[in-house]
Amino acid sequence: MAQSMLRALYRGLLYLHPPAFRKRFAEEMLWIFDEAAATHGILGLFADGLVSLLRQWIVRPESWHAPLAANAPARAGSSAFFAWEHFEVPQDRLPFYRWMQGSVISVGMLSAVWLMAGQGGRAPRLLNDSAAPPISNAAWALPSTSSHGSPAEFVASVPDGEGYGTAGLSDGVRARQLRQQDKAVQVAIGGRSVPGSLRYFAAGSRATAVETPKTPAGEQFSAWLKSFNTGDRAQMEEILTRFKDRGGREVSGMLGFRERTGGFDLRKIEESAPLRVSGLLQERDSDQFARFTMEVEVEAPHKITRFDLDAIPRPAEFPVERMSESELLAALRERLEKDSAADKFAGAVIVAKDGKVIFNGAYGMADREKKTPNALDTKFRIGSMNKMFTATSILQLVQAGKIALADPLGKYLTDYPNKEFASKVTIQQLLTHTGGTGDIFGPEFDAHRKELRTLQDYVNLYGKRNLEFEPGSRWEYSNYGFLLLGVVVERVSGKSYYDYVSENIYGPAGMSASGSLTEEQNVPNRSIGYTRFGGNGLRPNTNTLPYRGTSAGGGYSTVGDLLKFANVLASHKVLDARNTELLTMGKVNTARGVKYAFGFMDDDTDPAFRHFGHGGGAPGMNGELEIYPQSGYVIAVLANLDPPAAGRISDFVCNRLPKN
Repeated sequence: MAQSMLRALYRGLLYLHPPAFRKRFAEEMLWIFDEAAATHGILGLFADGLVSLLRQWIVRPESWHAPLAANAPARAGSSAFFAWEHFEVPQDRLPFYRWMQGSVISVGMLSAVWLMAGQGGRAPRLLNDSAAPPISNAAWALPSTSSHGSPAEFVASVPDGEGYGTAGLSDGVRARQLRQQDKAVQVAIGGRSVPGSLRYFAAGSRATAVETPKTPAGEQFSAWLKSFNTGDRAQMEEILTRFKDRGGREVSGMLGFRERTGGFDLRKIEESAPLRVSGLLQERDSDQFARFTMEVEVEAPHKITRFDLDAIPRPAEFPVERMSESELLAALRERLEKDSAADKFAGAVIVAKDGKVIFNGAYGMADREKKTPNALDTKFRIGSMNKMFTATSILQLVQAGKIALADPLGKYLTDYPNKEFASKVTIQQLLTHTGGTGDIFGPEFDAHRKELRTLQDYVNLYGKRNLEFEPGSRWEYSNYGFLLLGVVVERVSGKSYYDYVSENIYGPAGMSASGSLTEEQNVPNRSIGYTRFGGNGLRPNTNTLPYRGTSAGGGYSTVGDLLKFANVLASHKVLDARNTELLTMGKVNTARGVKYAFGFMDDDTDPAFRHFGHGGGAPGMNGELEIYPQSGYVIAVLANLDPPAAGRISDFVCNRLPKN
């Protein structure tokens, strides 16, 4: 009886507020009435409401007819516990009658509450005898580091279907091309926090619990996170029944994603409302952060209507502690041994400083059936990393005066099937993925995978397509664009793409273990790629491979050869200084906070640690090359497992490199 009377009185208090306030906040204040009363006490709750009422009608008379500023900052010195009404305060002097009106209302309400709460000698507990509600789900968030933003993907949940591109995640639906994305999510309603949630995580040396909100959205997210982290099929099946529309979500995909990420730790709740929650997660197996947003229906059982999960750059509030070189190398060795023992890494690693190798190692199996171990001279498929060699080839021809970056594609491919296409897109736009040329992977590629044997075969299959967008209007990763660049190399040089790269890049660099021989040929020391995509454990990726690599990717190399390539770039043996800078300096902003140069990603988010390179990934293959021109560090990692096996190791090193 007392509880219902108090709730009715509280409802009346809310409805004495201005209409604009009620529309925005009244429903939520009533929603958490019981919990707020239990955590702050009934007198504290009503006192907060009365302070709010006083401020709305007396301090802020304009709120009668002015819309609320949804994201205005909270004012310092607020006496309200929950600060529901934070928005700008008018500066006009208040008339006396406004003070009197608010005072009478507030004194009357306070008297009524005091009488109600005084019954029985104490304020009643509305939930139970405990002093505070239990934690619904506490995820232990471990300290970690900032992402360096190289081109390999965040958690690769599905192959990108592109053979050579990188794979990534957005709610487990569509692959992404680059690791980093920065999407500002502001806390709505003036930065308030709902009782039951800890909004801020203090990074430190100890694990810190971040509690999920005790709201319908918070409870659904808590259940999702718990089931995902268990990796239990039955629990994941149950969670999928909570979605209003499952869409393309399947348990097999969730299990694979869980295996690649190791699960997630909740690091921060950024926004919380009864039907919506968002915040930050970190992969347990890496430094990568993600932002989640979940929305649920109003009516019980509050079916999930939206769930987004996107990779983001590591927030500045969760910094990484830089290490000394000796500490880093010891930590790297420990990490590699741990990951290889858990079958999360199989491949080879080299770290060099000023051209001198300071760490190298090989782990896992090159051929699991024959029990052949990986070695430093093992050849790994490198996916999109071939784009660096293609772009270098184009710049060599630019340096020789045989190609102009502003020229249209049609100047060099005069017989291109779609004349309008060829007349619009320029060489520079192809190099920067701004040409609108689309991609090559999908049903057509799958149907003709073994028939596509030369670069011209791809043009014959895809050359009649139209541009996907106006060249230069935006950035969108395009394997087809780099395939066309390979055809340009052939037409201008008069040699096959493969011969040109071998003679003009591999030869001068001494890269004797790199190439793009066909998959039908026996290449000594070439590893077998192993994939988990599609479920059923690790298996060879043979059925996903093209006939041979192309100018878009798909060749093979060793970590030692990648270091040699980095060294010849630094010494200007394949390009002069001006064209090397033109090759590697970022030109176009990508969706994730780093810039794309010509076949290289350029990360200058922290000028003291600027680095460039490129990654590659597809089922059963992953690679990273990162070059630090200022400090002289080079990191090369190759793996014969799915992404992000190599990317995680590269990130681990990049994020902890010592300051100069």
